[in-house]
Amino acid sequence: MTQRVLFLCTHNSARSQMAEGLLRALGGEQFEAYSAGTEATHVRPLALEAMAELDIDISGQESKTLDRYLQEPFDDVITVCDAAAEACPVFPGAKHRRHWSFPDPSRATGSHNEQLVVYRQVRDAIRARIEQELLAKTPSF
Repeated sequence: MTQRVLFLCTHNSARSQMAEGLLRALGGEQFEAYSAGTEATHVRPLALEAMAELDIDISGQESKTLDRYLQEPFDDVITVCDAAAEACPVFPGAKHRRHWSFPDPSRATGSHNEQLVVYRQVRDAIRARIEQELLAKTPSF
């Protein structure tokens, strides 16, 4: 049985995009991963770069608002930033709602490489949560 997971963040530009890509890559056919934001912007180039380092291509993903998903059923709706957790509406079709607080990598300063280090740290933290809280609890068939 496929589990549907929606990751939410404010701008759907980095954290939620990386989470969607990671779950798609790690979860295989056991998961359907989606992401959205309270506002739509664009997928950040440093998020694309950090994910490409893991051979995960999220360049085809787009930033979108959560409105399109409000009436859809989800097993998990996971906010990955504090602002989205506060602004997140009730999802009537969600079985579980979780909040994973990660720092906003788009606020990183410094050189390109210094900023990329922050994106990597957030990416790796998201991956760890996905592995611990979603993949570890998925029955294998």
